[in-house]
Amino acid sequence: MNVIEIKPDIYWVGVVDWAVRDFHGYVTPSGTTYNNYLVMDEEVTLVDTVKHDFLEVGIANIKSVVDPSMIKNIVINHIENDHMGALERVMEIVPRDVTIYTTQRGKSGMDRFFDISKWNIKIVKTGDEIKTGKYKLKFIETPMIHWPDSMMTYVDGAKLLLSQDAFGQHVATAARFDDEFIDSASWAELEDSTLDYYANILMPFGTLIKAKINEIQKMGIEIDMIAPDHGIIWRKHHERAMEMYLDMANNKAKERIVIIYDTMWSSTEQMTLPMLRGIRDEGVDCKVIKLRSTPMSVAIKEFWKSRGCLIGSPTLNNEVFPSIAEFMVHLKGLRPKERLMAAFGSYGWGGGAVNWLYEMFKQMKMPVIEPGIQVQYRLKAEDEKHCYEFGRNFARQVKEYQKKFNSASTAM
Repeated sequence: MNVIEIKPDIYWVGVVDWAVRDFHGYVTPSGTTYNNYLVMDEEVTLVDTVKHDFLEVGIANIKSVVDPSMIKNIVINHIENDHMGALERVMEIVPRDVTIYTTQRGKSGMDRFFDISKWNIKIVKTGDEIKTGKYKLKFIETPMIHWPDSMMTYVDGAKLLLSQDAFGQHVATAARFDDEFIDSASWAELEDSTLDYYANILMPFGTLIKAKINEIQKMGIEIDMIAPDHGIIWRKHHERAMEMYLDMANNKAKERIVIIYDTMWSSTEQMTLPMLRGIRDEGVDCKVIKLRSTPMSVAIKEFWKSRGCLIGSPTLNNEVFPSIAEFMVHLKGLRPKERLMAAFGSYGWGGGAVNWLYEMFKQMKMPVIEPGIQVQYRLKAEDEKHCYEFGRNFARQVKEYQKKFNSASTAM
């Protein structure tokens, strides 16, 4: 990809990773990008680097705009490998006295990756700024969005927010901007990719995200472009990106149900069919996901999109099925809120999976509909009827929960 001027004298010098399909356990069927930015001002400033695997491409992109010996400042918004991986190589080709700006935790983390003893590192915090010429860079600490070291950089004079991991997506595309992407794909695809990224990476930090967006708004800075470190740059729909993040931080979800299950000898799978009919007969949309046929990150996204979730598992050795256990442990770590939960499953001579799931729901402090439903061995006609009624009743409860949630949100 060629470099692209995103604002006057501000360039995207990142790389597109078309081939990556696993991003620290998160499936990326569309690849991703590692975005970083070059401010061509009186003091040339590089904001972030790229993943180490692409360092020579990243450096070639920088050289296509400026001789690296002209770089005066480097801003490291986030020390994760995909953003800081090429920093050591970059430091070999820039002047020795270049100043690196990062947070206190950024510096501490940097010291674990590199020998920084000869580097000129300046610690910054929210409100600190540096003047590069016609532009001024303002720093905004964003701890735990999504690492403790994280921060954003606002380019005053360009109305540009370099937002680090926030507002990003894992999408590899020749389009650099949201309006270009929508011309070649669709708004629904961009929105889904944004939600997917939030659900799998930022879900635990909703309270922090909401507070940080409010803080940015109170700073009175004008933003007409948001440039994240992954995916598409928001130049036309930046306000919608903010709205989406506030909605997600406020735990908004569709009035729909996702059934997430796995099965051993098809009995648990057969339970999903009458439950699905009951849900649909109650007028509620439903998505069914078999875990061993679906990437974990897709299941997490569909969970996040839905107000209600039914988890189904056969019993194995008086415990839950392994794939369901993996999913639940992963989900617990993401700390979801405001999703109505229930469990179902089949068993042979002794149960255990459904009880295990309810115990996990309670550990997660999730609202639940009890009791769950269990079937021994194979479904009979009466079991199908019970499953149908279970699904229909759960759909009613989800509609009621959604109504209360919407009323509470309106009252806030």
